[in-house]
Amino acid sequence: MKKFTPFESRLVTLPIDNIDTDQIIPARFLKTISKEGLGGQLFHDWRYDAEGRPKPDFILNTPEAKAAQILLAGDNFGCGSSREHAPWALTQYGFRAVISTSFADIFKQNSLKNSLLPIVVPRDVHAQLLTNTDVTVKVDLASQKLIMPDGRGVEFPVDAFAKHCLLEGIDELGYILQQESAIADFESAHPAPINALG
Repeated sequence: MKKFTPFESRLVTLPIDNIDTDQIIPARFLKTISKEGLGGQLFHDWRYDAEGRPKPDFILNTPEAKAAQILLAGDNFGCGSSREHAPWALTQYGFRAVISTSFADIFKQNSLKNSLLPIVVPRDVHAQLLTNTDVTVKVDLASQKLIMPDGRGVEFPVDAFAKHCLLEGIDELGYILQQESAIADFESAHPAPINALG
């Protein structure tokens, strides 16, 4: 994983409430254990017609969406099943953050473990972003702020441990490996008890 650094991006807007993980990536694409190529299946059933041709009016198929790194979604994004493939597909497409008024808990946790930042904003901020999506915003995880087009900083919550891992570019195993010397010190100070039964 790469360290999560501040970045600026335009928004891709999909203001639909209750988008579930089967809509993010349909179940028939879950046979793989690799993240590679899943960006092509992101929102597959909305994005392509019955013959597999891209629908030109769907937002992800527009030229404006190609370089965007932030998805502006509706309320309760990522509800439904707990598939980790959903954040995989979003990051493989190129998204680094999703902005919503709320996220399903399991989706949020899966996202944080896969370098996708779920940003919860108040409804008035969300509404402001929806009024003009042809703007650039900045995401600064270290300060936990979304910098709006007018320069205003909007704070967003994030779990402290997940924040540390994202900023360091490590997963949970990487965090444990960072503590290797402390673990060794603890083990040497607390030797295993001798088995009295021999």
